[in-house]
Amino acid sequence: MRRVEAERLWPDAVAVALSRFERAFSQPGRYLEGPYESPGIEIEDGRDDLEEVLRHLPTGARADLGRLVERIDAEFERRTLPNPGWVSEWTAGRWWWWRLRER
Repeated sequence: MRRVEAERLWPDAVAVALSRFERAFSQPGRYLEGPYESPGIEIEDGRDDLEEVLRHLPTGARADLGRLVERIDAEFERRTLPNPGWVSEWTAGRWWWWRLRER
């Protein structure tokens, strides 16, 4: 990884990101609750980390993690609602930030 990304990610970053989704998806009910963790440490941050890792993995590992991320994305999309009014330049290309977790 380039130096900038290496500073952003830490050992076990993928495991931490995956555990955020595991905890969130274990919540009962159809919709995820509002802010899940502390402000600034949201499951969307974990999805950002996974996206960063996917950009830098070798082909085989990227395909393996990519299949898992596809399942995570499908479940996250199923358990959230669109929020097209919140699209910003900061969230460009990161659809998971455009979702609402509360009805």
